[in-house]
Amino acid sequence: MPELPDVEGFREVLMACGRRRCVTDVEVRDAGVLRGVTVARLRRELKGRCLGKAWRHGKWLFVPTDGGPTVVCHFGMTGSLVCCAKDDPIAPHDRILLTLDHNRHLRYRDQRKLQGVQLADDTEVARITDRLGPDASTVSGPEFRELLSGRRGAVKSALMDQSVIAGLGNLLCDEILWRARVHPRTPARSLSETVLRRVHTRMGRVLETSVRAGCVPPRRSWLTGRREDSEPLCPRCRRSLCSGRVAGRRTVWCPECQT
Repeated sequence: MPELPDVEGFREVLMACGRRRCVTDVEVRDAGVLRGVTVARLRRELKGRCLGKAWRHGKWLFVPTDGGPTVVCHFGMTGSLVCCAKDDPIAPHDRILLTLDHNRHLRYRDQRKLQGVQLADDTEVARITDRLGPDASTVSGPEFRELLSGRRGAVKSALMDQSVIAGLGNLLCDEILWRARVHPRTPARSLSETVLRRVHTRMGRVLETSVRAGCVPPRRSWLTGRREDSEPLCPRCRRSLCSGRVAGRRTVWCPECQT
């Protein structure tokens, strides 16, 4: 599932491929990824417009256009944004193709179509971002501690709640909590200020490395690099990892390191 580092990577793809480029054609190969906009309106609103500086909040990507609406992308579980040559073969899951004025294609690619693409004016953009907590890459330590200290439920549930902190997904949360030595089912409001400070610090380090990689890297020294092994072992203590469901998602932790 695309998380903050992946979406930041898609933003960089868009900036390299499309910023200040004008859209010369719009092809919608599958309208199932459109949200609140028709194929005809998408073509009408985008054709002839230039793409501005894209920005991201959490897992959402916002692409302003000159004098027109903002293109809003959410990538669900399988979405991505790809820059291709115009004559590159079209992949089976390429849903929207924007032809740009230097004969490049910007393609919204998504297998499962759980989210998608919409158009939004400034009010609608604000309505989306107002539902989100601060971006995980910019939230300060004191703000982080204030957001989590009073939360009911497990700490992993709080971290994954986009209205609390935006951008963290399943892999990031497991990695952060493993590094902070916090069990994912620990009640968030039971964590001391010292532990919350440690979780925030580890979050920053994990995000910094993951953004550089464009994903949560499956390194063998990371929990992420071990979780899919047939008999996964903790990279730190070599004890067998546990697996269960927290916040409705498969969760992996070390029973020795995360008590």
